[in-house]
Amino acid sequence: MEENDVIKGLAALAQPLRLQVFRALVVVGDAGLTPGAIHEALGTPPATLSFHLKELVNAGLVTQERASRNLIYRANYERMNGLLSYLTQNCCQGEACAVDSTAVSCDC
Repeated sequence: MEENDVIKGLAALAQPLRLQVFRALVVVGDAGLTPGAIHEALGTPPATLSFHLKELVNAGLVTQERASRNLIYRANYERMNGLLSYLTQNCCQGEACAVDSTAVSCDC
């Protein structure tokens, strides 16, 4: 993963509502959520939610798919895992440490 991609991802998650949206998408897995379902769960005004979803999509952390008349948003697990791997790849200067390498990836 490129450093600029990491910066975009971290910047996107550095806003409380976007972090909540991303975590909600991670929880539901591959089924994803429509903006209406996210709105109901988080109580976010639709225009605000649309803005924040766009930021997460632009950062590559969320994908968007049209299903009939609905948009489905899903967490991009490959990108998420890449971000986590980038942050931990040089952990403890190559020495054994307390971080479990299997805990930093999601097989969703």
